[in-house]
Amino acid sequence: MLLRFILFFCVAFSAKAAPHWQAPEYLVQAFSEIALRNEYTQQGQLVRRWQKPVNVWLDHQVADRELHTDLVRMHIKHLSQITGHPIRLVSEQRKANLTVVFTRQAQWRSQVRKRFGKEAEKVVHGAVCMANFRTDGRGEIIQADVIIPVDQARMHGKLVTCIVEEITQVMGLPNDSDKVYPSIFNDKTPEDLLSGLDYLLLKMLYQPQVEPGMDQREVRPILKKLIRSWQQQGTISSAQREVKRGELYSLLGY
Repeated sequence: MLLRFILFFCVAFSAKAAPHWQAPEYLVQAFSEIALRNEYTQQGQLVRRWQKPVNVWLDHQVADRELHTDLVRMHIKHLSQITGHPIRLVSEQRKANLTVVFTRQAQWRSQVRKRFGKEAEKVVHGAVCMANFRTDGRGEIIQADVIIPVDQARMHGKLVTCIVEEITQVMGLPNDSDKVYPSIFNDKTPEDLLSGLDYLLLKMLYQPQVEPGMDQREVRPILKKLIRSWQQQGTISSAQREVKRGELYSLLGY
């Protein structure tokens, strides 16, 4: 009886110590859901990611320029640390391939139409902020834009969330899904900053073996092998701790 209790306790403890999102198959499925789909079309897609350095220019159309710059700077520094991909702020628009627009709600639709096209206006209703990227047709991201109507974002308490989610999505994780949690890509969970799961998805996307243009059939065995290696190294079990090294966590008191 005592032995049975000890075994039950060990199994229960193990289950509690390993969150659902750390299971290998869950990680592969989450990558497929977030990286290989789009928010507004659920058709199968290819891997999309940056190959060249990401140069970020901030278009300040509202006040609080210093605050917005600091928030973006902290987040792109964190993204660069996670992915190993170079991401930096630039002072001239002509040098940028990612533009982040801080604007007003009154200019929201016009900015969406200007940067994303007239069709994008149809999905403005209900959205707090938006992002989009363009590829070279083979999966390499070559240009991206993020639009944040600051007054609208603040009204919903989502200024930091908009910065974190939209800039992260244009790294090549464009889909939102209720199937993936805890994650900033799930609108029904209260995540304001990157979760341990998001950390792993970003790392998966920017592994050298994962190339732009790969489909699910090609990328799946690569991810499975990678995840097995990460399990042995402790990368998966330490993901939630590691992701909290970002400056935004200490700034917001996490």
